[in-house]
Amino acid sequence: MTVRDSASNGTVAADEVELRLEAHRVELTGYCYRMLGSVFEAEDAVQETLVRAWRSHGGFEGRSSLRSWLYRIATNVCLDSLNAGKRRARPMDLSPASHADAALPAMSPESIWIEPVPDVRALPSAGDPADVVVARETIKLAFVAALQHLPARQRAVLILREVLAWKASETAELLGTSVASVNSALQRARATLGAAGVSATAPATAPMDEDQEKLLARYVDAFERYDLDSLTSLLHEDATMQMPPFPLWLRGHADIRAWFLGTGIGCRGSRLVPAAATNGSPAFGQYRPGAEPGAPRQAWALQVLEISDGRITGLHSFLDTERVFPLFGLPLELPA
Repeated sequence: MTVRDSASNGTVAADEVELRLEAHRVELTGYCYRMLGSVFEAEDAVQETLVRAWRSHGGFEGRSSLRSWLYRIATNVCLDSLNAGKRRARPMDLSPASHADAALPAMSPESIWIEPVPDVRALPSAGDPADVVVARETIKLAFVAALQHLPARQRAVLILREVLAWKASETAELLGTSVASVNSALQRARATLGAAGVSATAPATAPMDEDQEKLLARYVDAFERYDLDSLTSLLHEDATMQMPPFPLWLRGHADIRAWFLGTGIGCRGSRLVPAAATNGSPAFGQYRPGAEPGAPRQAWALQVLEISDGRITGLHSFLDTERVFPLFGLPLELPA
C-alpha cells in the first residue's frame, strides 16, 4: 500500500508512513494543546489523529501536503472534543483574588484547569531559533488561558493564522469555509484576546540569560531556606500565586508571604529540583519533607515561574503531581 505525498511528487511505501506521521507529532501536540488546554487531552487527540491518518492514508491523494492533511484531521478531533462546551481556565480566570487568611476551599476537578506542558512536547526543536522563541510565547499559560475564551472554531482560526502563519485561503480550505468567514473570525478572536491583554503577535520575551539564571538561583536559595523576606523581594509587587486544583489565588507580597507563613507553612524545608522548561517558562519540582524524620521527601507541586523585567510575576504551583511529574521525568519521592 502507498500514500501519495504532494511535497515529494511521489508515493511513499506503507512501511514509511508511520515515520512520516511521527515526524509531525510534536507540532501537532502543540496545536492540540493550545486548542484544548490539556497536555493529556492533546496527546490523546494527536494519537487519534495519527491513527485516523494511518487507517486512511491509502486514500490520501496528495491534493494537499501531508502536514495540511494531518492538521485537518487534528482540527476535527479537537472540535469534536470541544463540542461539549468544555473550557479550561486558571484560578485567576474564575474568581477574584483571595487573602492569605481565607479558608482553603475544596479542590475542584482537574478537568477544569489549564495544565502545564513541557516545552519539548509542544515545540519543535528544529527550525529558525527566532521562530522557536516566538512559538514559546504562544504556549505561555496566560495565552493558552485566553484562547479558552474563544469559541472553538475562532480558536482554530486564530492559532492557524496568528501562531502557525497559515494563509487565510489555507485556513478556509482546512475548515471548509470561506476566506471572508476566516477573516471575520480572526478579527473577533483578536478583539477577545486584546480584551484579555494578550496577543499572539506580542514581542517575545528575552530568552534565559545570566541575570535570569541568577534570579532563579536566588529564588531557590530563599525558598529552600524559607527566608520569606528574601523570597518576596524577588517578586513583582503585583505578583500572583495560583495552586490548582484549589480554586484560590493570591496577589501581592503581603498575601503571598502570609500564605507561606500560615496555611502553606508545610512548605518549610522543601527542596526544589530543576525541571524542563514548561509553557515557555522555568520550572521546578517541589518536594516537601516527609511526615517522619528521615522519611523521603514527597512530591508536592510543579512550580512554574513567570518572569518579567527582572522580577517574578507569577508563581503557578500545580499540585496534581501523580499525573504531572512523570511528564517531566521527576520522581514522586526524594531521599531525605
